[in-house]
Amino acid sequence: MLASLRSPRAVAPHTRTLRSLPTARRLYATTVTDLSALPQCGSRLHGFTLQRTKHVPALELSALHFRHDKTGADYLHVARDDKNNVFSIGFKTNPPDATGVPHILEHVTLCGLMARGRYPVRDPFFKLMPRSLQNFMNAMTSQDHTTYPFATTNPQDFKNLMSVYLDATLHPLLKRSDFVQEGWRIGPENPKTADEQNVKDLVFKGVVYNEMKGQVSDATYLFYIRFFEQIIPALNNSGGDPQKMTDLTYEQLAKFHKDHYHPSNSKILTYGDQPVDAHLQMLSEQLDTFDRAVVDKDIKRPITLKGPQEVTISGPVDPLTPPEAQYKTSISWLAGEPTNVHESFALQLINSLLLDGYGAPLYRTLIESGLGTDFSPNTGYDSSSGAGIFSVGLTGVSEANVPKVKDVIASTLREQAEKGFEQQKVDGLLHALELTLKHRSARFGLGLTQATTGSWFNGVDPFESMDYAAIIDTFRVNLAKGRYLEGLVERYLLNENTLTYTMAPSPTFGAELAAEEASRLQEKIAEAVSKFPSEAEAHKQLRERELELIREQDEGKSANVDVLPTLRVTDIPLQAKKEEVRDSMIDEKTKVQWRETATNGLTYFNGLAPFEGLPDELRMLVPLFCDSLMRIGTRDKSMEELEDLIKLKTGGIRFGYHASTSPHDILTAQEAFSMSGYAFDRNVPAMYELFHTILLGTDFDSPKAHGMIKELLRSGADGAVDAIASRGHSYASRHSNSRLNPAGRWAEQTSGLQQVKLITSLAAAEGDEVAMGELVQKLKALQGIAVQSLTTSFRAALVCGPDASQTNETALHNFLTTTRSAAPSSSPPTPSLSPSNPPPTYPTLRTNTFFPFPTYQVSYTALALPTGPYTSPATAPLAILAQLLTHKHLHHEIREKGGAYGSGCSTNGLSGTLGMYSYRDPNPSNSLKIMREAGAWAAEREWSARELEEAKLSLFQAVDAPVSVDREGLGRFLQGVDGEMEAQRREWLLSVDAGQVRLAAEGVAGRLERGEGCVTVLGAEGKFVRGDGEGWEVVEMGVAKAAAAESG
Repeated sequence: MLASLRSPRAVAPHTRTLRSLPTARRLYATTVTDLSALPQCGSRLHGFTLQRTKHVPALELSALHFRHDKTGADYLHVARDDKNNVFSIGFKTNPPDATGVPHILEHVTLCGLMARGRYPVRDPFFKLMPRSLQNFMNAMTSQDHTTYPFATTNPQDFKNLMSVYLDATLHPLLKRSDFVQEGWRIGPENPKTADEQNVKDLVFKGVVYNEMKGQVSDATYLFYIRFFEQIIPALNNSGGDPQKMTDLTYEQLAKFHKDHYHPSNSKILTYGDQPVDAHLQMLSEQLDTFDRAVVDKDIKRPITLKGPQEVTISGPVDPLTPPEAQYKTSISWLAGEPTNVHESFALQLINSLLLDGYGAPLYRTLIESGLGTDFSPNTGYDSSSGAGIFSVGLTGVSEANVPKVKDVIASTLREQAEKGFEQQKVDGLLHALELTLKHRSARFGLGLTQATTGSWFNGVDPFESMDYAAIIDTFRVNLAKGRYLEGLVERYLLNENTLTYTMAPSPTFGAELAAEEASRLQEKIAEAVSKFPSEAEAHKQLRERELELIREQDEGKSANVDVLPTLRVTDIPLQAKKEEVRDSMIDEKTKVQWRETATNGLTYFNGLAPFEGLPDELRMLVPLFCDSLMRIGTRDKSMEELEDLIKLKTGGIRFGYHASTSPHDILTAQEAFSMSGYAFDRNVPAMYELFHTILLGTDFDSPKAHGMIKELLRSGADGAVDAIASRGHSYASRHSNSRLNPAGRWAEQTSGLQQVKLITSLAAAEGDEVAMGELVQKLKALQGIAVQSLTTSFRAALVCGPDASQTNETALHNFLTTTRSAAPSSSPPTPSLSPSNPPPTYPTLRTNTFFPFPTYQVSYTALALPTGPYTSPATAPLAILAQLLTHKHLHHEIREKGGAYGSGCSTNGLSGTLGMYSYRDPNPSNSLKIMREAGAWAAEREWSARELEEAKLSLFQAVDAPVSVDREGLGRFLQGVDGEMEAQRREWLLSVDAGQVRLAAEGVAGRLERGEGCVTVLGAEGKFVRGDGEGWEVVEMGVAKAAAAESG
């Protein structure tokens, strides 16, 4: 997986020393963070020497830094009282070129282990997934390093995964066939039906190649990666540029692994409550087989900026936004050294003070002013590489305004440095950090690992970077001296040592990209043909190679994987962890759910105000209404003043839309206006006051309201195509599900393609003041509806410490009393609405919908079927079947053979749906065929006990994944699923047998064979839409055809 490129991817004998430490080892194996009970500096354990230790009270952890004596490998163990243990091994992988060799190697590494390793199995990564209870398992290629992390709460699972991860990274098979499968190759699109004499049906194939074609379809990614190539040209594109990827050879890949995947070039991290001694022993078994090596640990640095430099490149046209304002431009400075964690922290605060929130100086002068629609993708302070880079830029800029952007940025920074930063705003940011440190996140260890590893490779001391208390103390001392932050702005940002980087829209960009690929393909075909006696023979051999790859893939699919370690269903607890809750009533009107537990002095609040009979036209405006509440301000306070209060008094508040399906009937659903937030117990009354002020007081009649709403629309429309490209399978699935039940339809209207189409159309019509006035009236109507519901049928859920319950109840009572007394006594006026279509009949059994996105180089597909309610035992075998289809069929057929980056099948027990999907798919027609035949394939299988066990383990990875404290009890509150229902469904899932799965598969097969299923495809139009006889409905999104990447 390509990680985000933004910051914010024989046993050696024991020594004599170890023999004298049995008591110490037993002691620190049963304690967690007490340094006196952990190994002492200088201790030699299993071939490692403990270099140093550090206790970090603010994070409730202790860190131990070891170094492997033989290879010099760095190992950091973070001891914390947390059962969700984490492991990560990473390597410094500076890319030598833009062929994507680190990224392809990351994929190929996990395709097979060496026979001399412990696990001689093809594709161990994906085969291990269903044999584990991991809640996170991945591999990530970042700009200059590659990491392999996982997380699990099961101690045996941790040992299993750690053993395989070490074997996979240090002893990979690196077969040529895996390279061509994951990297790139030339072959017939459909080899089993290919004409042996025809070279015209040859195409580029490869999982990573298609992944990166999908990435460059995202203009946001393209802007950032091209910027990165300009600012740090010494650090090539690690993910791979499709135009360069086809230059990579297998030999180069193998050499890159030999040079970089060595313990001497590694950083290893473990986290959690498991004893470090066991980790050390397992590490030594692998690392002791290596000698110390000379490796490339070079930290690549940006270009030297002396005076202004300017670069302009071409990029794609955004087909959903006005063509006259499609420039993206930014200005960047080099700012500080990431190894100076104290200054980096201050620069991050400056980043927030200048950019975060509607009241931020640069937001006001750049976006509120109308100069652009949103900040550019590279905006912010980035300390993830060898030097700090501070960038500010805009998207949605007209050509005439591009030069103005730099001037406005410079003048805003100068003015802010002169005026100084308000202490209140700094205090708000520090308060937010304090809340973050207090919050008990289920994925704290993963976050710490990912934050630590990247900077560690670039020379940042992890002991310094995780000691937030020392960093904040130093910051406060520097701040007290006066003009500390202003001085940093003057030092780093008020100069002309800049890079101005601009991406100009080109209507021919997509066509040029397609033409380049076609030309490159012909060159590669010519190279291949030159190695054979004739063109026909070359094509015959290429087809045979493709068929041989398929045979090898099929053999790998059916290979014996018993050599891989595994958990058993008996490792799944028969009973889930109980989250005790209680209910109470306030004023005999408001039902409150209480979850009382250890929260570190924080209170988490969720509230629902039900919508009854909400018209479609208003429902689709709820997201814009919620955004408006956090933008417009009130008669008494501007949004900037409200934002300051939110930061000073809370960890954030949110308004939103919520819909849920009844656990008893998938055709019964509820929708509501939602509110959520959290704060220190002492600040809960202030949090409720903010909810009251914003909800009742937002002034839609303000002279500035129209302009602010237009600003929100422009920002929402900007980059919508890119947002869809990054999550296309989710949008496709949401649209397919919209045909199955009311809640699915509502989700499509409020967060799917329908919502995107609404926002882009409203943004395009922003000049129509009459229409804008009507829009504002509808938003005011929603305000009235939400307030009225809050006063009559509101319900809430609170998570807090037992000692805070009484004060919380008093604060909530006061909030409701004040709100009810201030609410209008009459019903809100009903605005003029368009005639509503009659509600659809559910479920729709068969639809085929295609959304053309000509700029996309790959497609996204989804197929959905209705199942049954959460409380139906018939849905349990379907959930197991979905896991079997994912791991035993779809991954193999659609990803390995078909070249799509991702595929799978899942059921949603709450919404009553079964869905299949493909992601970044070069051949959606083939994928849909596989999906439609999947039920029949499963019905013909004799499922073994081992396969059923793997399916259950895979399913319970999500069911039993640890949850953060703020989410405890929310399933009951938001979805109506109580502990008894959960226990019953758990019992059904654990008891599913092969006969039940077969019956479920036969049912799915019959429905698919009858043509049932709601299908959605996003992408460049293909022949399968125009001529497969399936009756496709083509839904235009208003996408400009001129931007097409290929003609289809």
